[in-house]
Amino acid sequence: MKTAIFGGTFDPIHRAHLVVAREAADAFALDRVLFIPAANPPHKEAGAGYEDRYKMVELACADEPRFVPSRLEEGREKSYSIQTIERVKTQPDAGQVFFVIGSDAFAEIRSWHRWEDVVRETEFIVVTRPGHTYSIPPGARVHRLETVALPVSSSETRLALARGESPEELPTAVADYIREQGLYG
Repeated sequence: MKTAIFGGTFDPIHRAHLVVAREAADAFALDRVLFIPAANPPHKEAGAGYEDRYKMVELACADEPRFVPSRLEEGREKSYSIQTIERVKTQPDAGQVFFVIGSDAFAEIRSWHRWEDVVRETEFIVVTRPGHTYSIPPGARVHRLETVALPVSSSETRLALARGESPEELPTAVADYIREQGLYG
């Protein structure tokens, strides 16, 4: 079994997230990709609440059996990646664990809580982000995913939604949910 952790605020989740997960699953023969919305990310604030972001992840993942929404970071405590990795690795069916991450976030890895443990405990699938370079910390196991780029920004998507636009990068079910719930307006 090969399991990948794909975490983030998913505020909101968009098509580029799904493309990245599909490309990673195909390229590295992943059995499942856990989409794990951060309840309380240490480096940024989420615009929508956790339950809304989780529901959007559920809707976005509904048509892909390899994509599994996960509540591993639900709760009031800060969402640190090392704790999520440890939780995933204690699951009996976890198998080999990968961590899908954009090159922009990976460039900051040395600033993460217990980053040395993060590097030791998982293999990274680093996704190319335009204009971002990174160095690989000693001991890190890195697989590059250069077949896809992430030109979509969740912050730009939120701004478009606030202007009353319907961004095409949102899956239809997610856009409908955002409209029904009055999010980002």
